[in-house]
Amino acid sequence: MTQLFNRLSLALAITLSTTPYALAGPLTTMDDVGKALHACWTAPEGSQKSTVTLSFSFKRDGSLIGPPRATAIDFPGKDAAARKSFVDAAISAVKHCTPLTLSPELAQGIGGQVFTMQFVSPDACGGDCNREASVRPN
Repeated sequence: MTQLFNRLSLALAITLSTTPYALAGPLTTMDDVGKALHACWTAPEGSQKSTVTLSFSFKRDGSLIGPPRATAIDFPGKDAAARKSFVDAAISAVKHCTPLTLSPELAQGIGGQVFTMQFVSPDACGGDCNREASVRPN
């Protein structure tokens, strides 16, 4: 019985630790939105010192209005496939992390506005990429 309890506890801990930030409850600030989107993103291998800025809009229900667009890309080197993989990973994170659960107050204020967010490879942000996870009005 103890082994079963320990296994269930471990399974629950793993599930909770891998549950997207967006599922934690209604988001109340744009910082929360940035953290939620950032939690859904993993930089692919080979994306050293890279950044991509995406532009996107939300409906009041937290879903996207159209697909995110890359507006600025800084990817060193000439590997076009790796560059595309990096940009696609950021776009995919935003698409797969939405719709977000927004507080009524936040939903009222963001519907239809254009926002930007910069996705930064871990080595480009010194390992503290959460400080980069902000969503700003465009």
